[in-house]
Amino acid sequence: MRTCAFTAMMPCLPPLPGPAMNDTEFNTAVDASLLAIEDALEALDLDLDMETSGGILTLTFANGSKVIVNRQGATREIWVAARSGGFHCGRQGERWVCNTTGEELGALLSRVCSEQAGEAVHLAAVP
Repeated sequence: MRTCAFTAMMPCLPPLPGPAMNDTEFNTAVDASLLAIEDALEALDLDLDMETSGGILTLTFANGSKVIVNRQGATREIWVAARSGGFHCGRQGERWVCNTTGEELGALLSRVCSEQAGEAVHLAAVP
């Protein structure tokens, strides 16, 4: 059994199956997801700076910590980098699901943003 780098207690899940996407479909899905994340975070009353450039969304919290969400075209994934580790989310149907934790992208971002903001952050499902 393989174990994930961020915890020796949790086994890694195999990549989730999903229909193959072409470049246009992938980029359209990622753009919609990044926009949904930005919109959801703007609606919350958080001390947070957001910057988007070239398919990379950088969230900078009041304490200086960052969460980075970016597209990985070669693997057709969205990657999330946070203090607690790096997470790869593959497309499964109409949702992004983390290959290691099984969390949907919205739940994953809620967790890592809450950890880094020091307060509860709840994001709805991310398309």
